[in-house]
Amino acid sequence: MKPITVLKLRIVGIAAAVLCVQAAAIPGQPPAPPIPQSSPTSSVTSTFQPTHENIADSMMAHQRYQAAIQEYKQAPANPEVLNKMGVAYQLLYDVNGAGKCYKEALRKEPKNAKYLNNMGSIYMAQKEFSTAVKTYRKAVKYDPTSALYQKNLGTALFAGRDYKKGWVAYQQALKLDPQIFDHSASVRVENPGTIQDRGAMNFYMAKGCIKAGLPERAIEYLRLALNEGFTTPKKIIADAEFDPLRTVPAFQQMMAAQGVYLTSTSAHPPAQQPVQQ
Repeated sequence: MKPITVLKLRIVGIAAAVLCVQAAAIPGQPPAPPIPQSSPTSSVTSTFQPTHENIADSMMAHQRYQAAIQEYKQAPANPEVLNKMGVAYQLLYDVNGAGKCYKEALRKEPKNAKYLNNMGSIYMAQKEFSTAVKTYRKAVKYDPTSALYQKNLGTALFAGRDYKKGWVAYQQALKLDPQIFDHSASVRVENPGTIQDRGAMNFYMAKGCIKAGLPERAIEYLRLALNEGFTTPKKIIADAEFDPLRTVPAFQQMMAAQGVYLTSTSAHPPAQQPVQQ
């Protein structure tokens, strides 16, 4: 038996069970008339017939992306179906197919932030960073409460070497959701491609984690920035924004591994006074 047919029969079986419960006799009332046995042509089957979109959604849940695409193609081509089909293409690493679906969804709903965010991920994959930034800015405009869109905007800015603006977007993302960089999503933006870009992103992420009250996470990002050569121990020590980390043992150990030993908890020791004559 084909998987689709099995799914249909299971849905029908559940529906019949629900109807049986509803038909149970209620004390003090005459018993309900018997429910006729369902047949392949009964009204129960037609009432609970799954749509192509329902079947495709189920296949997506089981990671059967190619089969899901075929079912989505048979469903009404509304924007949400087009977006789902785009996600399926993207999960198959078919960037061109995904892009066509997202563009068509946006043609019908040009102000949909979700579709804009997904289209932005296509531009990122194609390394069209300036276009990705413009697309993410639109997504943020239509949904300023989304930490995910702010994060993706920041990553696109970092990829385009606009570190200061990327840092601002990351700050906003962390403000909206301090755990945003721990979340995963079905369609997400990867880290910037070059080591330099990743180093910059990790460096500014460390600053953002300090502001969000996450010192341990800040140290992890700083360690990555050091390994990627974006910064140096001396620059970190000289940056006042990292002062809150100086008393954290993990930070002291990381600095010691870099040959810098913190002998004072004072962030910036006072300058020497001139010798009195």
